[in-house]
Amino acid sequence: VKRFETSNARIIIIIISSMTTGYCAEDERVVGGVEVQRNSWPWQASVQGWISYWYHTCGGSLIRPRWVLTAGHCVREGRTYRVALGDHNIYEDDGTEQYIFVQSFIVHDGWTGELSIGNDIALLYLEQDAVLNSYVQLGALPAAGVTLPNNYPCYVTGWGLTQDGGSVTSILREAAILVVSYEVCTTNDWWGSYVNEKMVCAGGDGIVAGCQGDSGGPLNCESDGTFYIHGATSFISAAGCDTYMKPTVWTRVSYYIDWINQVSCCHFLVANHYY
Repeated sequence: VKRFETSNARIIIIIISSMTTGYCAEDERVVGGVEVQRNSWPWQASVQGWISYWYHTCGGSLIRPRWVLTAGHCVREGRTYRVALGDHNIYEDDGTEQYIFVQSFIVHDGWTGELSIGNDIALLYLEQDAVLNSYVQLGALPAAGVTLPNNYPCYVTGWGLTQDGGSVTSILREAAILVVSYEVCTTNDWWGSYVNEKMVCAGGDGIVAGCQGDSGGPLNCESDGTFYIHGATSFISAAGCDTYMKPTVWTRVSYYIDWINQVSCCHFLVANHYY
């Protein structure tokens, strides 16, 4: 876990389809969350690291058969990663999982670890294509530049802590969460200047939030019957996952659509970013 100190705040980074995309199984929708209906978010990935055993380190989203979107702070050069797709209970064999090694990854050039700058986004290139079925599907990406209005309803999903100081949950959880607009989130009572236009805020009610282990996972928001991945979980307040008026902050995916398309189309052009 990395911590970022400022003179007036402490901020913590959470180190935390049939061939159609973005369709979620029937409703039952983390901190303040509930266990999901099995495989109801089929693009959700568990990014796992190796330290003599596999462990869940971050969430992610399958956006192409061979590409997973996650946060830049979730991966480091020289380490071994795999993704678990189609998973429900990460500690048990569900019979629906696909485990695929990460062959390489590309972190955005602008990611420096400075939260207020942003660019906390990465793409994982898998060793082989995921097999798309009723348990593993592609997540839909929003159109470039799209922003969501204040109080727009979304869902946060992940295997992260269910409360501060708790442990990673074994079963995927979800929680309904409301977007906090850029205009509100950047006021002094909320995140102020620590949030910029490359980010999206949601939560801040003191009840529902992403937490450690949810990092890199999606902010799922519906439009016209399709769920779109509007965010990759980036950071929360060091005061706690569910701190009032300190909503969870996601990297705003719609800001990076051109970058995502360029990398996933022509990844060989940025081979110097591989490990």
